[in-house]
Amino acid sequence: MNKVYPDAKTALAGLLKDGMLIMAGGFGLCGIPETLIMAIRDSGVKNLTIVSNNAGVDGIGLGILLDTKQVKKMISSYVGENKTFATQYLAGELEIEFNPQGTLAERIRAGGAGIPAFFTRTGAGTMIAEGKEEREFDGQRYVMEKGIVADLSIVHAWLGDTEGNLVY
Repeated sequence: MNKVYPDAKTALAGLLKDGMLIMAGGFGLCGIPETLIMAIRDSGVKNLTIVSNNAGVDGIGLGILLDTKQVKKMISSYVGENKTFATQYLAGELEIEFNPQGTLAERIRAGGAGIPAFFTRTGAGTMIAEGKEEREFDGQRYVMEKGIVADLSIVHAWLGDTEGNLVY
């Protein structure tokens, strides 16, 4: 099976649907899958939940999908440099699920490993824990976090081969 496609639109053909959960790689604006983000924008899918450490900035990165109001929810650790995000959130048009960066990474890892949930001390007793199960282990409070499983994950790579191996 050849996993090399001539363009992002072709690579995503038949995969995109409204309401899906998409994980997007990169850190800040470094290493983001810009071409795939633009192809998602052009597809017109909507009501997306996006998992990424940030929400891009206005007009760049995931900010492109916010500009077109294709995102209904962000699961992120940082969203502080995107005015469009702030405007939509304050207007009640966008949901946010904040996660500390390490917890976000562990939720993604756990989901990929088939682990439905885990307990962490990070966030216990804070706003992060509101509405989540908390337990005590060895005299310490822990909050339960659920693993995240995506419908689609997008990354930026320098080179890919026909087997799907990537060079970053």
